[in-house]
Amino acid sequence: MACTETQFVMHTAKRLGDTNKSQGTYKVGNPYEVKGIWYTPAEDWEYDQTGIASWYGPQFHGKATANGEVFDEWSVSAAHKTLPMPSMVRVTNLENGRSLVVRVNDRGPFASSRIIDMSHRAAQLLGFDLQGTARVRVQVMAEESRILAQRAKGERVQLASNEAPIQSDGISSSSVATQELAPLEEAPSSPVETMAMNEAPASNPASNPSASNPRTQVGYLAQYPVSPTRMYVQAGAFSDKLNAEKVKSRLSSIGDVTVTPVPVNGRELFRVRLGPVEDVADADRLLNQVVEAGYDTARTVVETAEVN
Repeated sequence: MACTETQFVMHTAKRLGDTNKSQGTYKVGNPYEVKGIWYTPAEDWEYDQTGIASWYGPQFHGKATANGEVFDEWSVSAAHKTLPMPSMVRVTNLENGRSLVVRVNDRGPFASSRIIDMSHRAAQLLGFDLQGTARVRVQVMAEESRILAQRAKGERVQLASNEAPIQSDGISSSSVATQELAPLEEAPSSPVETMAMNEAPASNPASNPSASNPRTQVGYLAQYPVSPTRMYVQAGAFSDKLNAEKVKSRLSSIGDVTVTPVPVNGRELFRVRLGPVEDVADADRLLNQVVEAGYDTARTVVETAEVN
């Protein structure tokens, strides 16, 4: 399916080339504990998970983020529990198909049932600010995140092919054609690019030294077709099927539990899941029960035909 490229709305977000204006520092951080649960920050350039997103705004507006920036609820940003700060992620609302490039510059959310906390503006663009939560997929953008890390560390940014390294202190933007999406209720409209599910947005500025591709810019919005989703609570994934079956037995009094084999990085794991459940409130209650049963790394996952 051919795609129509979008011109980014500059008053609502920053170009990737402008993110070096941030006053924050690059930070990964040490393992930390919140409400009895331990989190281990790491440079995970293959991060790709589904779950429930929430958003935060007025009560934190103007306050310092975890890496020393000033939080602006009307900028496109997000808080994540473990990804480096700053880093870039693509967040896709699996309920309406909207997909937004977002800059992570804070820690959170610290409800175990939430995977990412969006700024107010990011939630508007993704279309869930009124309902408060959404089923999402979060994918790290590795090359863009490395560029942000270099800038935050005060290093020169290298945008290069293998044959011809190119040094750059900034990334320019160019005008492209636009396609309008119907406005969100009580939120300004933004042009979006309509894409097929098998057509991933370009995410490697090194292949384009001018980096003029708007698909790599913070605030870039795309629209995907929507597929039905189901929510589960995943207690864990185990390399030993016997261990997975033991967990299933321990949790069987809570609800329907399944053990499913899944290939991960060339090996087979056995994931233990409860559900499916119909809505976020039900998922929250079920997750709390699983955590109270001793599985504090359990999480809510969302499954579609494309995301397993």
